[in-house]
Order: sequence, then structure tokens, then C-alpha cells
Amino acid sequence: MADLKDNYQLYMENADDMLEVAQVNFENGFYRSACNRAYYGIFYAASALVYSKGKSYGKHSAVIAAFRQYFIRTGEFDKKWSDDYRVIMENRHIADYELQDELTKDDALMAIEKSKEFVKEVKLWLQKHDLF
Repeated sequence: MADLKDNYQLYMENADDMLEVAQVNFENGFYRSACNRAYYGIFYAASALVYSKGKSYGKHSAVIAAFRQYFIRTGEFDKKWSDDYRVIMENRHIADYELQDELTKDDALMAIEKSKEFVKEVKLWLQKHDLF
């Protein structure tokens, strides 16, 4: 049986990969794609947190709801992280489904920066709890 820590490692590797791709997309002027990939950085990191509570979801709405239930309402994470998650999730939705709406260079930069901060915060939490 694989070490449970391997699962956290995989979640966080995926989060890091998404942030790298977001940065490449940003540098090449693909701001919609940068927003999409930045969101997935948060999604994978949040999924690692939710996994620590014995839960695993594929639906985006379920992951953010569980993150809020287990980490925001309990005070383990500041509400700021929920707000950042929501904004970046909304930008991802625009990037993927709203053909008329534009996401700017500033939108993409904000998404990448906030996603990097979120992933860093999750890594610290996982390390503190000896999970990563």
C-alpha cells in the first residue's frame, strides 16, 4: 500500500505544475489560459486540504464548499483565502465559458500571484501537520 503522504505529494505536484503552465501562458500573452491554469493550482492545493479530512471530490463546487466548511469556518485558514479562491474560480469560469468577456493581463497576473500564495500557504499547513 502506498504511503498516504504520496497522495499529498501528487496533489501539490499538480498544483505546482499548473502554476508553472500559468506563468508560461502569461508570458506568452495567453491571459485566459493563464487564469484557467492558475485556478487549477488552487483547485489541486485545496483538494489536498480536503483530502486531509478524508474527503475527495471531482466537482469544483464540492471542493470549494468543503474547503470553506473544514478550513474557513473552523478558522484554520483566514477568510481571505476563500475570497481569493472565489475570485479566481470566477475568472476561470469566464476564461472557459464566456467568449465575449475578456480577461486582462492584470487579471491573469492577480490570479497567478494569489494562486502561488494559496499553494504556499497549503504547503505550510501540510508540513505543519506532517502530511507533506
